[in-house]
Amino acid sequence: MRFSLIVEQVLTVVCKLQPTPEQASKIDALLKAFADACNWANQTVKAGITSKTTIQNLVYQQLRKQFGLSANQAVRVCARVGANRKTAKLKGKSVKTFAATSADYDARIFAFREKDWKVSLTLLDGREHIQLNPGNYQRGKLKSRVPTSAQLCQHRDGQYYIHIQLKNEGPDPIPSERVIGVDFGRRDIAVTSIGDKWDGKQIQDVRDKFAKVRTSLQTKASKGTRSTRRRARQILQRLSGRERRYQTWLNHNISKLIVLSALQHNAIIAIEDLTAIRERTNEMPRNKTERRRSNSWAFFQLRMFLSYKSVKYGVEVAAVNPAYTSQTCHNCLHIHPVKGKSYRSGKAFKCGHCGNHCDADENGSKMISIVGAVFVNPLRGSVLSCDIADHIRATESPRFLAVG
Repeated sequence: MRFSLIVEQVLTVVCKLQPTPEQASKIDALLKAFADACNWANQTVKAGITSKTTIQNLVYQQLRKQFGLSANQAVRVCARVGANRKTAKLKGKSVKTFAATSADYDARIFAFREKDWKVSLTLLDGREHIQLNPGNYQRGKLKSRVPTSAQLCQHRDGQYYIHIQLKNEGPDPIPSERVIGVDFGRRDIAVTSIGDKWDGKQIQDVRDKFAKVRTSLQTKASKGTRSTRRRARQILQRLSGRERRYQTWLNHNISKLIVLSALQHNAIIAIEDLTAIRERTNEMPRNKTERRRSNSWAFFQLRMFLSYKSVKYGVEVAAVNPAYTSQTCHNCLHIHPVKGKSYRSGKAFKCGHCGNHCDADENGSKMISIVGAVFVNPLRGSVLSCDIADHIRATESPRFLAVG
């Protein structure tokens, strides 16, 4: 099974920029040149090449000459193309185009100045010092810090922002042999192996409500009068922000409580590695409502919040392969003997071998805890086995599967 410990904390602080009209024109030119360079490199370099070093060796000189980029901007272009290709490859897709909405910066072409709250950015015509408009949160996070990487962005509102990356070294991980498993889901947002549960019905009801309102407003935005269409578009934008902020607030609270619980129990957190799950579930036949609910499931955000909060408190997070964790009985470690069938039915789990009857998500979280313990404490040996005598007595089909 795949396994990784999440130990690095990278916090992104988003600050609004206040460029002069002249600086705004230069930013637009830089963003366009960066996107054009990415698109040209992506079309020029053979599709199977994902190494940023190889891409750089092939197109670096031409990028500088053709698009007027500085040395480090050309390097950032190659890194962006390579990273996007790797991500697309994991999903079985290819990179199509790059939009002129962001550009990457490293320490040689970016600097943060706390003395006057400005950022120094290399644009096409040289260095520019652009005023920041930070809030109290941003000021607190950036105070006395020397960040070395950032991303210059233009958001949907047309304003310019700088996404500053801060790498924090948290305390040494707390030594522990106990593991708390966390099962992510849509009905229950998160269920832990020690009995904590966060119901997902409220957020689902909120999403459904917003979806109905959006449908109505989108109709008015396309068929109403000119003023009605304008007003409908304004409300749609405001509703989008409200729904997103509510989801973010909820995930912040859940992740913090899970980390504090692990700290209290002196435990490691084990979670499912749900990489590419959205692509897999979208291949299944489902109605429009279920597809929308699945695609609005913010599990990745919850995982990221869990990761950086855990580093802050010295709690380790282990990501394990989720295969069979929802189908295996945590009590006897058996799964259904008939291929294609499962002891799980909706929210209920009833083991046909040992008779264990419990909530399906609770069973999944305990299995994640067991799988996580195998890799966190490898010297103690695997516990993923069942008694051979019980196995023989219980098996009625030659296709019986047991975890071992």
